[in-house]
This record gives sequence, C-alpha cells and structure tokens, in this order.
Amino acid sequence: MTRKGSDWIAPDCSGMDFYAIDRSLQDLLRIYLTEEPLRHFTPHFAEMGQLAGSRLDELARIADRHGPVLHARDRTGRDEDWIEYHPAYREMEQIAFGKFQFHAMSHRGGVLGYNKPLPPVAKYAFQYLFVQGEFGLMCPISVTDTSIHLVRKFGSNALQDYLLPKMLSADMANFWKGTQFMTEKAGGSDVGAIETVAREADGVWRLYGDKWFCSHADADVALMLARPEGAPSGTKGLALFALPRRTKDGKRNSYRIVRLKDKMGTRSMASGEINLEGAEAYLVGQVDQGLKQMMEQVNLSRLSHGVRAASMMRRCVNESLAVARGRSAFGRDVIEFPLMRRQLMKMIVPTEQALSMSMCTADALGRNARDELRILTGLLKLRACRDNVPVAVGAMEARGGNGAIEDWVNPRLVRDAPIGLLWEGTSNINALDVIGRAVGKSRAHLALKQMLHARLVEAHALPAPFRNALGATLDRAMALAERVVDQESLARQAATALYDASSAVLLAWESTRPGSDARRALLARFVLAHKLSPQDPLAPEEAAWETPAINWVLGEKAANLNEIAGLLTP
Repeated sequence: MTRKGSDWIAPDCSGMDFYAIDRSLQDLLRIYLTEEPLRHFTPHFAEMGQLAGSRLDELARIADRHGPVLHARDRTGRDEDWIEYHPAYREMEQIAFGKFQFHAMSHRGGVLGYNKPLPPVAKYAFQYLFVQGEFGLMCPISVTDTSIHLVRKFGSNALQDYLLPKMLSADMANFWKGTQFMTEKAGGSDVGAIETVAREADGVWRLYGDKWFCSHADADVALMLARPEGAPSGTKGLALFALPRRTKDGKRNSYRIVRLKDKMGTRSMASGEINLEGAEAYLVGQVDQGLKQMMEQVNLSRLSHGVRAASMMRRCVNESLAVARGRSAFGRDVIEFPLMRRQLMKMIVPTEQALSMSMCTADALGRNARDELRILTGLLKLRACRDNVPVAVGAMEARGGNGAIEDWVNPRLVRDAPIGLLWEGTSNINALDVIGRAVGKSRAHLALKQMLHARLVEAHALPAPFRNALGATLDRAMALAERVVDQESLARQAATALYDASSAVLLAWESTRPGSDARRALLARFVLAHKLSPQDPLAPEEAAWETPAINWVLGEKAANLNEIAGLLTP
C-alpha cells in the first residue's frame, strides 16, 4: 500500500491486548503460580489485558485531562467540602473496585470467583496489567488494600467490626475506600518531626494539625500518625490512628480538605492538604508502636510502586515497538536502524529486570520469606522507579515530535514516571533502608544471596562460564553492600549493584525454566556487560556478541538455550 498523509504517522498501542502480547509476563506466571491458580486466573488476566489496552486506556486519557475539583462548601454555605470527579474516573473505579475488587484480593475469598485470597504473584500481575492503562487510580487501590492489612493485623476487635465489612465490601454503594496520610510540613522523610497532636478525652481520641500531602484526599477512612499529648519526641512517640471521613452518626468529621495539589503527574487522582480540627479518630494497635505498624503499610506500598514502575516501563516499550515497527523513514522501517535498536534495548533491559524483580518479590511475600522480602522490596522500589524515568523519556523520543503532544500517551507517561520516586520514600531513603538497615542491621542480604545461589544451581543448563560469572558478580555485589553499610554516600551505588546482580541471576534462571523463552538469558548478559562491568568511554562499545543478541531480543521468535548458548559465554 502506498502511504500518503496521515498514513505515515506511527501507530500506538490503542486496542492492544496487553496480556496477550506480553510473553515475559506469561512465562513468569507459569514459573511462580501453581497450576490451579494459573488456570483459574488466566481468563481474568486476559480480560484485564484487553481492558487495559482499550476501555481503561480511553478512560485514563479522559480523566487525566479532566482532573478532580474541590468544592469547599455545599450550596447552602455549609463546610461540606467534597471532590468532584469526571465520570471517566468513576468508571475506572467501578472496574477496579467493583469488577476486579483489587482492594479485597489479599484479604478474603470470592474475588473473581476464587475461594480464597489471591496469591501475591497473581494480585501484583493484575496491578501490572491495570497500570499499563491507568497509573493514578492505583494509589487509591493500593492504600485501600494496605489499610485493610493494618486494621486486620493491629486493630481492636471493635475497630475491625466497624471498618472491615465496609472496606472489604463488593457493593460500591456501601464500600469504604482507604488511604494513608503521613507527610507534614515538618515531617516528610523525617517522620519523627510530625507535629499532629492526638488528645484523648472520655475515651475518644481527637486529632489536631495539618497533613501536607494527602493522596486520595477524600477517602472514607485514612490511617495516619499523630503524637499523643505527653508522648516523647521523635518516632517513639507516634501512634497510629484511623480517621473516618464521617462519624458513626453520619456527620462530617472535624477536618477540612483545604486545597488540592496541582500535580505534574497522576492528575486523575486527588491529592490535597488536610486540616485536622479535633477530628474523631480510633487508635490502631499499641500507642507506642505507631511508626513500626505504619511501616508495614509503607513497605507493601513500596512493593506496589515497584510493580507500577515495571508496568509503565512495559507500556513505554510497547509504544516504542509500535512506533519502530509501524513507521518508515529514508525507505526503511525505523526498527531496522542500528541506533534505534540500541535505544530499544536500553528500554527493554530495565523493563525486564523490573518484571523479574517484581515477581520474585511478590513470590517472597507469598512464601513469607521475610528476610528476602525485607531487602527485595527496597531494591525494587529504588531501582525500578528510577529506571522508569529514562525509559519514559526514551519512549517519548522514540515517537518523535508526537511524543510531546497530549493526543498521545507519552506525555502522561513522562509526567507520571517521576511520581514513583517521591511516594513512599525517595531514592536516597530507600537506598539507606536497603544498605543501612536491611544489610547492616537485619543481615537480610544473606537470605537473598542463599536464594539466588540456589537458583543458579537450578540453572545448570546455562553454559558454565556464564553461570560462574553470574555467581561471582553476585558475590562481589554482596561484598560491596557489606563494606559500605556505614558509608552513606555509597548506599545508592551498592543498592544498585545488588539490584542489577540479583536481576541478572533471576533473568538467567527464568530462561532455564520449562517452556520459558531462553532470550531472558541474553538480557542477563546485557545486565552483566553494561551495568556490572567496567566501561571505557573512549573505546568502541559494541562487542561481537551484541548485534546477534539484539537481533534475537527484537525478533518475534522465542529461543531455546541451544540456539543462543554461543552468545552467553563471557
């Protein structure tokens, strides 16, 4: 067909089935899920993949352009502040909370016809597919899910009886959404500087203060930290409270949504500032264990953020491949140009790393492998969220000028990507948590090291020199982490090395599992060569093995190990 005019414009991913085109996700689900849940959820994964590439994607575009609006008073002048959402956002809520019941997946049976709570791998696979269509709403989904976890684990029987039936409901008319409010003007990363005060009188707790950054500002119940009067300063004096939007008699609780934040990303979802004016709240757990309890929610949110970053990177890769395969220039398809092929690889490698680390972390949660989970969560949050930013910009560049035009998804991806760096701890905070605490105090890296070496043993089909190189690099990364536990300035370097070495081992191991695409081993070699090996910036970069390896990765044919073994030898 002869192209003319608009025929030259590269296509996007609109209408694609994001599950059907994701061989990597399908392979990893076969690895990490047993036969029964895999069989049960596969049709639902397919439905979610279809929605994410079609109706959900359409709704997300509309909701991004028509963000929430705060109304401070009702028409009679009462301070009944409320947030107005576009119908597109409400329809996305119906898909998430009504149809798929994301909020209840971890907490009860009956979701999607399954008779028990979902395995974490399945739950996060649904999040991974959903976010390829819409990122902003995943915040309310995640904080509702994690708030339920805290109430169930630490709340009194009376508090559970009051909140959980509403928070776990499948009936949208009676369902209560949750959130967490932590950040204050004085206390962001420095949680111990929180100024919100809790006062108890006649058995009722009331909260006074300001919360500075409150995502999902109009949730039905918010978990937050406050300092009871007379409690010590710092983190030891903080208690955890549940704050309902309305009191038991149906009246508006004594707090105001002062304004909404004009955010650069996640525009569909309302983030605001909250002024607490003696709001009635309920103590959750022990009065002197607030931060410790809240950190369980934070860590679960960090895992979700890593999955979200992996998801957005996958959307970026899919968009870039659609451009490269669908646009011609200078008489050739764009994907044929060597520089474009290298640019695609720079997006594909971190995307596949993040997927492997996401599924491994979710699996550790499902196995209750606490030490593995302790370190994997911080590594995933740190590195996947950081990698998401250059991948989003790379995808915008791959589309060219249209990548900066709001008619296309790329500007939203570029605006949303950095948000993951800020929520639930910046890169510095997560790196310090990994190296200073998970390695230095908990020694959790030893459990991770043991698990990864066991997987290298299982991957005996790999060429021995390649397997040995993976193992030796992993050991060096572990040794680096141990050496710098007291050197704050090197925490990010060491944590990044742990992430890259761990993901390389996982990619290689996955390539050897029955029925898996062996091309994942090639990705592992790219990680070794470009992220874990010395580089001379003045020497030619491309080694002889790279071009045929890139050809395999960008091709549409899966590989077996025999076909690519010669490309794996260091």
